[in-house]
Amino acid sequence: MFNGKNILITGGTGSFGKKFTKLILQNYSPNKLIIYSRDELKQYEMAQVFNQKCMRYFIGDVRDKERLLKAMKDVDFVIHAAALKHVPIAEYNPMECIKTNIMGAQNVIDSCLANGVKKIIALSTDKAANPINLYGATKLASDKLFVAANNLVGNDDIQFSVVRYGNVIGSRGSVIPYFNQLIENGAKELPITDPKMTRFLITLDQGVEFVIKNFARMQGGEIFVPKIPSMKITDLASSLAPNLPQKTIGIRPGEKLHEIMCPADDSHLTLEFSDHYVIKPSITFSGNRDYSKNLLGESGRPVEQGFEYNSGNNSWWLSSDELQLYIKEV
Repeated sequence: MFNGKNILITGGTGSFGKKFTKLILQNYSPNKLIIYSRDELKQYEMAQVFNQKCMRYFIGDVRDKERLLKAMKDVDFVIHAAALKHVPIAEYNPMECIKTNIMGAQNVIDSCLANGVKKIIALSTDKAANPINLYGATKLASDKLFVAANNLVGNDDIQFSVVRYGNVIGSRGSVIPYFNQLIENGAKELPITDPKMTRFLITLDQGVEFVIKNFARMQGGEIFVPKIPSMKITDLASSLAPNLPQKTIGIRPGEKLHEIMCPADDSHLTLEFSDHYVIKPSITFSGNRDYSKNLLGESGRPVEQGFEYNSGNNSWWLSSDELQLYIKEV
């Protein structure tokens, strides 16, 4: 699918972008792989590792529509990974989060439409489902924009879809590197926001591979959700430091006890496949799209009314040994 094609990743110097780049270069032969981001130091550092002939590094911000329009010339596939993602920081800087996550999303959509990009996947988050924090609310708005963009394509063969998944093990700013840093610095205890808290966990490789596969599956308008394990935050801390006590410090601004990926309110739109869920669009598009069977021939079935996929009611729980294997992979 990607051989001889031009691919652009917004926020391409992040954890996802670097892993995506690595896997694409290992398994395909793209014509161009464009890293679009605003941090010149991160681009310089990434270019020392990925300097193949197909690589292109574009300085730019998703807030800058004119730059996006130029960067997407002749591009076939776009992955929109750029976002302001830190929950407490978004609470204190709401307008900055809105400018990047919502206005930036619309700029990406407009630029894809203007350049005739064939397939676009936007990365979302479990925090976009029934959001209680600003980051989640902006990503929900972004999800709605990308789904609705399928109404703007006219007769052009352009498809927009969304991939939503949970916390990435080992990604920058996540809990495992934070705990490991505390342990290395000789911490006497680990801070736990709430002992009942649970989280979905996914490795970076799993997340990237899921996105790549969904380019082949997508018809446009779907929100793809992988089936992934959950873990109690107390079990995670015990796995990393079994001899350290845990101190409850209270939930931070905008945090949930359990994360949701398929809300109960969307159960009438949700289809279950063997290894993932699809949330169908609540609006209709021109043409017949049977989301119960994707372009890979995989079939899904409707979930029960009121079904909710959250990290607290998940049937798949990660053990301490499994977590250690995941961390070794990272």
